[in-house]
Amino acid sequence: MIPFSVLDLAPVIEGGDVSQALRNSRDLAVNAERLGYNRFWLAEHHNMPGIASAATALTIMNAAEATKTIRVGAGGIMLPNHAPIVIAEQFGTLEALYPGRIDLGLGRAPGGDQRVAMALRRTLIGGEDRFPQDVLELQALLAPAQPRQIVRAVPGEGANVPLWILGSSTFGAQLAAALGLPFAFASHFAPAQMMSAIEIYRSTFQPSEQLQKPYVMLGFNLFAAETDEEGRVLATSLMQAFASLRRGIPRKLQPPDPAFEASLTDAERASLQEVLNCSAIGSPEAVKRSIEAFIARTGADELILASHIYDHGARVRAYEIAAEVRAAL
Repeated sequence: MIPFSVLDLAPVIEGGDVSQALRNSRDLAVNAERLGYNRFWLAEHHNMPGIASAATALTIMNAAEATKTIRVGAGGIMLPNHAPIVIAEQFGTLEALYPGRIDLGLGRAPGGDQRVAMALRRTLIGGEDRFPQDVLELQALLAPAQPRQIVRAVPGEGANVPLWILGSSTFGAQLAAALGLPFAFASHFAPAQMMSAIEIYRSTFQPSEQLQKPYVMLGFNLFAAETDEEGRVLATSLMQAFASLRRGIPRKLQPPDPAFEASLTDAERASLQEVLNCSAIGSPEAVKRSIEAFIARTGADELILASHIYDHGARVRAYEIAAEVRAAL
């Protein structure tokens, strides 16, 4: 069976704070390692009251320090927000502290809206267009230093931290294929172009020193519980988060609300249905059916499961159920 991994956003819940979110993230990493997950990734988001993983390298360190064997990394760093040398230094440091365990996934979005991009001091002119060049620059900085090289990442040079390209469209698929890098698609929130991106990536892949054949990891939402009804109720926290974001009023992660779906407009309901298209919701048997069907449809090499659940104990239990399902597949 293919590997399963964990995508965490260190959710800040209503009634909780960032300290609690980071403690829960650390605990989830420990449990992911215990349950046999392959990697534990955190994602860069900004200006979102319900997400505590903005300083992504620090949250990766928080997880890596509490674990021993699981790979830990970024899913991802939004590279246009940063000078490549800064990311090389940060992840070179992480690799020195936790050798052989660090991954670096790279995306080209700001991790927020245009106001966030301006606050991050992005020029908004050519930033995303420079993404391929920035990836190559970062790759060079993480490689062994060349004779007479003037600008060096220390730490960083020679670290050879594995790079991934992230995407929610076919652009990332084309870039990952051209550079011979593994590709992670954000099907857990933007599944519309998933199948097209997978086909483009696999059909145009060029082998590289890092990777000899295509490797696709797909995002997948997980709301596993003891019953189908309980899983559906747990999923309403994510539904509320997406609806609030679309309404322009992002909030902390809200408690489950069984009546929430009834309050949605038809347009909001259709939008959420698309977002949750790549999801496993419900009992262990329902989760097993959903995951089996998704793998059969996509041929994924790995799944990275996102479980945006309000109660931390219920979130850990969801990952336990998914690990049990994987063992039974």
